[in-house]
Amino acid sequence: MKDLTKGNPIRLIFLFALPLVLGQLFQQFYSIVDVHIVGETLGEVPLAAVGATTPLSDFLVGFLNGFCNGFAIVVATCFGAKDEKRVRRAAAASFIVGASLALVLTAFGTIFLRPVLHFLNVEESLIPMSVSYIRVIILGLVFSVLYNTCAAVLRGIGDTVTPLIFLVMSALMNIGLDYLLIVGFKMGVAGAALATVMSQAISAGLCIIWIIRKYPILHVSRADLSFDRSIYKNILTTGLSMGLMLSLVNLGTLVLQSAINSFGPYVIVAHTAARKATSIYMLPNSVFGTALATFAGQNLGAGKYDRIRVGFRETLIAVCVWDVCICILSWIAGERIIGLITASSNHDVLYWGAWYLKIDTIFYFLATAVVLFRNTIQGMGYSMMTLLSSFFELAVKALVAFLLAPGMGYPGIIICEPVAWAVMLIPLVVKWISIIRSLGMRRKEA
Repeated sequence: MKDLTKGNPIRLIFLFALPLVLGQLFQQFYSIVDVHIVGETLGEVPLAAVGATTPLSDFLVGFLNGFCNGFAIVVATCFGAKDEKRVRRAAAASFIVGASLALVLTAFGTIFLRPVLHFLNVEESLIPMSVSYIRVIILGLVFSVLYNTCAAVLRGIGDTVTPLIFLVMSALMNIGLDYLLIVGFKMGVAGAALATVMSQAISAGLCIIWIIRKYPILHVSRADLSFDRSIYKNILTTGLSMGLMLSLVNLGTLVLQSAINSFGPYVIVAHTAARKATSIYMLPNSVFGTALATFAGQNLGAGKYDRIRVGFRETLIAVCVWDVCICILSWIAGERIIGLITASSNHDVLYWGAWYLKIDTIFYFLATAVVLFRNTIQGMGYSMMTLLSSFFELAVKALVAFLLAPGMGYPGIIICEPVAWAVMLIPLVVKWISIIRSLGMRRKEA
């Protein structure tokens, strides 16, 4: 357990975030391994079938993961207030709500799978392979939720190392299962999906066992399962807000994918690879955003408002330094990165994937500010603002894609996100200034 209400803010945030960075790296690693192995063993057409559905799986998984991140904020606030009884009740509510939501999304995802693929303009020749891949991912959502709920509850009490250890083990198993199921059992793209689901299930099981053995503060009794209106309200409000925040961002990508799928398989592969690289590039954004949300939650519960402001400022500077390094890397080695991910030497794949990275990374400092503002504001309890912000980003992405993609083609898609980031930043900055002033007045009154 780690108390984030005492000590140097940036040092605490960095030490808290480091295991999260490593964990996310391994998550992205075995996602990229799926892409590389499919491209290497099955070819570019099956890879395009997987890539055409990636935004859909990202949308579903993103919503559930974001929802689970909301659990961490509620647990962190209770932990910061030193209320162990509410910590246990918040943990119990998190598992109940998370599992219920996973089952609902699995049902809806299974029923409406084919209509969604048609909406995404997936070519008829790719649909059978796309269905075989994404259906397995959807059926395994419950295991993703179980792992992420465990990880969120542990983060809420300050432990980011344990989820990392089990995630590393899971990533290594995923690689072996990929080759076993794709090459050994000839399961095709469905084997890649099944390997991911099986790995997540193992991670979830190990986390649950560890919590039972090592953390008495999280040992839930029958009394803790009783309905607590305030806790469930906080769980649902915070979870839905963060889940919708992430899923709306992914929904914007899903809207773009319907246009991308009309540009042919090579552009689909290029975009899939570029998005995989982007997921690694933006790890510090998402991870330090998650860390700031927990940091803000604990310090809000402890009434230490100045620490939230200082932690945010120092984290923003640190992540922007990373953004500069990534931009330089993309301009020097963009095509090599795309080729490494796809195992392809096709000129169109390498060219368009590299240009996506080169253009977008120039504007990463905007994305960094958006993510850190959102998560910190969310951690301080202002759920509605972050939700409205996500809706706004979705609308901007859809509008820019609608206006630019028909005339400009794929370059119109490339500039969608930088435009959305720039527009999104304005209301977040205004809200942040308002919150800081409000907390300053609250401190003076106290």
